[in-house]
Amino acid sequence: MSTESHEVHHEGGEHETMTKKSIWNVFFILLGITVVEFFIALVIVPGHPEYLRFANPAYIVLTLAKAFFIVAYFMHLKFEKIGLALAIIVPILFIIGLILVLTNESHHWIMLRG
Repeated sequence: MSTESHEVHHEGGEHETMTKKSIWNVFFILLGITVVEFFIALVIVPGHPEYLRFANPAYIVLTLAKAFFIVAYFMHLKFEKIGLALAIIVPILFIIGLILVLTNESHHWIMLRG
């Protein structure tokens, strides 16, 4: 029997890991986005009700940015091969499109009622 160690080399950094520094960087990015969301909800919208129609799209964009960082770094999608990444990213893009279409449609129905 051979006692040689078998090393497997992965191209493209498939099994890269995050360092403590990169985890903290992503944490502070997510914290910053959350602070912006709270600032919009607790300062801008109550002080300026005319900006309410811009608040929901801003929340959607900021939440999608947070989802990107969570999926890319904490679920390690950033380090995966392109096939797996596309299998997750393409449906997410369709879901985003559906959200945008349904949001537009809801505004149409609100305008018909009003």
